[in-house]
Amino acid sequence: MSVQAYAARRQRVIERLGDGVAVLATAPERIRNRDAHYPYRFDSYFWYLSGFPEPEAVIVLVGGQEPRTILFCREKSEERETWDGFRYGPEAAASAFGFCEAHSIASLDQMLPELIANRSALWHSLGHDADWDARITRALNAVRSQSRSGTRAPGDIRDLRGLLDQMRLTKDGHEIEIMRRAADIASAGHSRAMRACRAGMAEYELEAELSYEFRRRGADGHAYTPIVAGGANACILHYIENNKLLSSQSLVLIDAGCEVAGYASDITRTFPVAGRFSALQREVYEIVLAAQQAALAAVHPGASFTDYHQAALRVLSQGLIDLKVISGSVDGAVESEAYKPWYMHRTGHWLGLDVHDAGEYKTGSADDDWVRLAAGMTLTVEPGLYFRPGGEVPTHLHGIGVRIEDDVLVTANGCVVYTSAPKTIDEIEEVMRHE
Repeated sequence: MSVQAYAARRQRVIERLGDGVAVLATAPERIRNRDAHYPYRFDSYFWYLSGFPEPEAVIVLVGGQEPRTILFCREKSEERETWDGFRYGPEAAASAFGFCEAHSIASLDQMLPELIANRSALWHSLGHDADWDARITRALNAVRSQSRSGTRAPGDIRDLRGLLDQMRLTKDGHEIEIMRRAADIASAGHSRAMRACRAGMAEYELEAELSYEFRRRGADGHAYTPIVAGGANACILHYIENNKLLSSQSLVLIDAGCEVAGYASDITRTFPVAGRFSALQREVYEIVLAAQQAALAAVHPGASFTDYHQAALRVLSQGLIDLKVISGSVDGAVESEAYKPWYMHRTGHWLGLDVHDAGEYKTGSADDDWVRLAAGMTLTVEPGLYFRPGGEVPTHLHGIGVRIEDDVLVTANGCVVYTSAPKTIDEIEEVMRHE
């Protein structure tokens, strides 16, 4: 994304601050073990306003008559760059990322009381990080200690994330293009896994196919820990062990997406290990696919966030009746939640910099206070059915788990599905045809 796009976002925040000030830190580096770190990943809110990739960095946005955008970051260091690689340093960072000014991160605690003094409000990620809450408190107390000289501390402390959540909910053109690329790469990874799948493989071998394709095509890596679940493992919603062997009689469910420039894709596909659906697998799969199609038809501007979930519920409930898992009417099943032992999650979530992205789902506590969809919002559509072994389910269904998930952009006239991994039974069987 362009420097101007990030600068425009910062300006939008400043316009909301009045004469207040906002402070936002990126994520810290994390130790994996001893002196080895986890791969670094910036804080999503910080990235949204800066595009700055380094750790040990803080943004300060000052509102009022003389607005300022300030970046605090690490100093240049030839020694550390020898060990850890390039770092911008304050002077280059201010120019490269469009800030009015930049300073060494070492000066933050000294400068912060001055920056927040005599401001009506202080915005920061309240309650997000105990250490940062304490750091902000120290700065506030430093200002309060000067009250006899007429210096005022902000009397209004606000959560910056609420403001940024509203902004992040609607994607701009730059974000949409990045997310399309992430979706294309993830779709290619799922197609590769289908082509590679053979009975007797370990789940982690399919995970390796995904990882290879993601990185080969330029993704930063997985957007979340992938789920590769053969047979009954697909009935464990967050199964991530990925270490069992795949049976020729079973389905395998893969829930995996990649990250590109901070933005996530999120795809689930379910397919037969042997390359051909059995009659029963086909029946269950077609129910879930029909539920997804009904849900997609309900995604359009003005619709409630829950509308597409309700559309999926009706199809899934009818499917459970047809499978003789439950009895009665569709209306009764939806009202009583009779479907819930076999479909226990919602039909989607927001998608963006986080795989479960920022943004409220409801505007109030009433049943109909769900957020209304608008063009530019991105979300997933992911119905499923899960028949764990045991319980009051016909034995022949035991161990079948199916989920189908796509990434969707709300448009002015409806929606666009921008994930393209094979999804219909004919498409899947064609891709998996082993020569």
